[in-house]
Amino acid sequence: MAKNIAFSYVPDNGWTGTGFEIKHEAVERSAVHLSYLPWSKDTPVEVPIRSVEMKDGKVLVAAEDFSYKQPWTLTIGDDTYTRKDMDEERCEGLEVFDKKKDGNIIYRLYTPQAKGPRPLLLFLHGGGNGGTDLITHIAADYGCISFAQKYPDFYIMAPQAPQPEDLSQMFKRVGKMDFAHSDQTDEYGWHRKYLAEICDLIRSMIDKGQVDPQRIYVTGMSMGGAGTLRAMSVGAGLFAAAVPVCPSMTPETFGILKGLVHEKLWIATAYVDHTLYRHKYIVDGVLALKDAGNKDVHLTLYAPEDLEKYGIATDPDVPMRVLVGQNHMSWVPTYHDEYGIMSWLTEQRKG
Repeated sequence: MAKNIAFSYVPDNGWTGTGFEIKHEAVERSAVHLSYLPWSKDTPVEVPIRSVEMKDGKVLVAAEDFSYKQPWTLTIGDDTYTRKDMDEERCEGLEVFDKKKDGNIIYRLYTPQAKGPRPLLLFLHGGGNGGTDLITHIAADYGCISFAQKYPDFYIMAPQAPQPEDLSQMFKRVGKMDFAHSDQTDEYGWHRKYLAEICDLIRSMIDKGQVDPQRIYVTGMSMGGAGTLRAMSVGAGLFAAAVPVCPSMTPETFGILKGLVHEKLWIATAYVDHTLYRHKYIVDGVLALKDAGNKDVHLTLYAPEDLEKYGIATDPDVPMRVLVGQNHMSWVPTYHDEYGIMSWLTEQRKG
């Protein structure tokens, strides 16, 4: 049976579409159009079509790269397609991650070929990428898929956090929050109960002889960076080290950060990003840890030059709201091992 299939991959700038295979009668190339809505604009952008082919009752569309995670519309003749009309989404590199469900936890898992207890890297995605589709949380942003290529002898575990169906309400709440009222609810995201179940799942893998208990690591960005700090609290003693990237700072995560006196962690974020108070609490927390004697805490605040090296925030004329939004992508240099951050993480052992 013919399916509607979307094709994509994940470069530094995140989930990128490349084309489609759509069940449809033959049409003229001029009747095929594609557009998407960039996050920083109010009007859709037309995407150039590279080729259109007809084959066995399907229209094969090859397009210039476009942002797949932003709302897009494909028009073929009189018919219009969006993401919800796709029967299958094929993303390069995702095929090595198996779909899993354990109790309330849904996740993707890369399993190494190497025998015996192996290291495990837990990846916690950012806000807006939760739900139940078991693809958005890995494909939305650069990082997780590349881990399976860079650390083929590791388990790579990528759970997907609960998320409300109506994201607009969630983002509306977040947009109005100040620091004092920004703590995580237990309704969605990386809340403590969900993280506790994830930690128990990892412990069961240790008990089965699959995972090396001395080499378990956790990293995540933004909401997932906050989840990384929270996981260090919930799973006390489980992780050898952590890399929280641009972690959301709330009264809870700030308190957790200051309490990680005996833990190994390296925090990375931009000199400023879309939550303007974020780096202030990160710096204060790291200094508190250093004052308490933690010699295994590190902090990287990426300068504009560091970000520009990866094509981030290269236009000096963009409005401030766009600049700080672009700066948020500090996971790109981090997961490319800028300053050896990921090398440091994966070399740590408990004790």
